Amino acid sequence: MSFAKAQDLLRLARMAATRQTGVSLADIAEEFGVSHRTAQRMTEALEAVFDNVACHDGPDRRRRWRVVDPLMAVPSLRFESVLEALEIAERTAREERRLRHARALEELRDRLLARLPPQAAARSQADAEAVLMAMGQVARPGPRVMIAPELLDAIIEALRGPFRMRIRYGQPDAPVRVIEPHGLLSGHRSYLVARQPDRDERMRNFRLDRIRAFDVLEESFTFQPGFTIRDYAARAFGVWQDPGQFGEVVWRFAPDAAPRAAEFEFHPGQRTERRPDGSLIVRFSASGWLEMAWHLYQWGDRVEVISPPGLRDLVEGYRRADFVALP
Repeated sequence: MSFAKAQDLLRLARMAATRQTGVSLADIAEEFGVSHRTAQRMTEALEAVFDNVACHDGPDRRRRWRVVDPLMAVPSLRFESVLEALEIAERTAREERRLRHARALEELRDRLLARLPPQAAARSQADAEAVLMAMGQVARPGPRVMIAPELLDAIIEALRGPFRMRIRYGQPDAPVRVIEPHGLLSGHRSYLVARQPDRDERMRNFRLDRIRAFDVLEESFTFQPGFTIRDYAARAFGVWQDPGQFGEVVWRFAPDAAPRAAEFEFHPGQRTERRPDGSLIVRFSASGWLEMAWHLYQWGDRVEVISPPGLRDLVEGYRRADFVALP
């Protein structure tokens, strides 16, 4: 839709919102200087874009379009995409056992539907459900570690404070630790990123499924200056970090695998280079050689580790030539 047509549609919407009896095709044709057929197309666009528009036949047998909610000064945009986004977010939160977030998203969706006229709410729900049913079979393959919702609620409470936490990590009888939570990393395993101030100032990763006992203390602390979970996460290929492994990583994908590899973002800070022989060089700086090795295995012998030497040694001897498909 062109900018001029969008302006005309908004102008028509204002007319339908402010005129008591609505607007007819003749009104539209006269106001905009268009033909009867163009006026029809404008009403079709009005109904497609806005949710609170209804049409009726008047005593003069002319059909008119108007905004049906008298409390609204302007028309309301359709909410199918909003409902889809809320529903997908709510489902994801439940899958990840973030029940607090799932309940909040469900409440937000219900409040949104309650504000819509019944006809508009029913239509939006039906249209959104059609999309969601088609997406319903999309699932994450492989096993997942289940996390207690109570633990996630406690971590969220601590991050909001921010408050220190007392945890027992590893074995059930492990010594108690007092930590300062700074963020969460989610992946095939989920980690709590926190300092342990009685040891040092560096950040540590605590696997959520290995936290055996926990409670939030009424002790506040100050976040590490300049720390962001995004920058911290970017120092790893996956979720695990090893400061001793951090450095430049260089992979070379064979010419027949290069087009497929070019479709991947292996790391947010990656740089790629297409070589004259058709191969693809991928460079980035990160740690976590084991998670890199897990991923590289899927490419068989179609990828070669140029550096670091430690990662190259880890995957050497496991590069298969009999994989019938690439990731």
